[in-house]
Amino acid sequence: MIEIAGVSKAYGTGKSRFMALDDVSVTIAQNEFFTLLGPSGCGKTTLLRIIAGFVDPTAGSVTMEGQDLLRSPPHHRPVNTVFQSYALFPHLTVRQNISFGLEMLGKPKDEIAQTVGEMMALVQMEQMADRETSQISGGQQQRVALARALAPKPKVLLLDEPLSALDFKLRKEMQIELKRLQTETGITFVFVTHDQEEALTMSDRIAVMNAGSIRQIGSPRDIYDHPAERFVADFIGDTNFLPVEVLSSEGTEAQVRLGSGQRIAARAGDGREGGGVTLAVRPEHARIVPEAEGLAAGRLSNLVYFGTDTHYHVDLDDGTRFVVRAQNNPDMFQHAAQGDRVGIVFPGGVGQVLRD
Repeated sequence: MIEIAGVSKAYGTGKSRFMALDDVSVTIAQNEFFTLLGPSGCGKTTLLRIIAGFVDPTAGSVTMEGQDLLRSPPHHRPVNTVFQSYALFPHLTVRQNISFGLEMLGKPKDEIAQTVGEMMALVQMEQMADRETSQISGGQQQRVALARALAPKPKVLLLDEPLSALDFKLRKEMQIELKRLQTETGITFVFVTHDQEEALTMSDRIAVMNAGSIRQIGSPRDIYDHPAERFVADFIGDTNFLPVEVLSSEGTEAQVRLGSGQRIAARAGDGREGGGVTLAVRPEHARIVPEAEGLAAGRLSNLVYFGTDTHYHVDLDDGTRFVVRAQNNPDMFQHAAQGDRVGIVFPGGVGQVLRD
């Protein structure tokens, strides 16, 4: 659907020159929920605005179904955008907001009425049709903004952090709703967020961005379980980093030595034999055990109870802080208290070796 090739965007000149995007290339498939994920200032919104036509790139090309998108002004591109602020007309009703774009396109009245009805049913807003958008909740406003953007049947829907203004529970509900809408409409969604959970929950594929470039592209499971570099492992979810020495590496498997002297199997990642590498281990892959049974040992400095699980913060003897996340169930090791000496274990092969 979209082919982005060598796109760069520079602001300023000379010493003040800033590269918002630096030689970015990515292909987005038809009927895909594709997410641009990264911290503030990484370039994800700039890339979205280039697709929309609000920003011109300094270099590179953007095509849609093989056609040069950069030659078309924003209102001639088969894309619509849902902004963080929703940008609804507060004095108009839900029905009028959804129909506005269709009226501007000169669509026949009967076609507008049918499409608006379909869109209100799609976002489950029929009962609010004649209420002004200033009189409905934030979640309902978000649904109206989606319906308005979907009404002209764009080939691509661009979403610029549309859930950030919602409260926690409503944001969770809308994550599921967005994925449902994308599946039902068959429209390609390009979603921008800095929220890792949103990206993992909804996306078919994720592009992790940092400092104007794409660091890794893959499915949510690939990104989470097989990070390509330390930044990705650190940004996506919670991760422990243990200094290790790579004893041997062949293909996707490696043998490493922990700071405690224990040897364990790991995924090879980008670490080569020798030092200067770390082992990335997710907190849920490790367990707290009695000190003598651990791959490494240390003092339990803190326990944080979250209801469904508990986070155990362990200060290992080599100075590394390690967090274990364990579900609260009767079978877990529960005899450790703050200040106790404990051990940590994790299965061989769950850790990813990454170059520092």
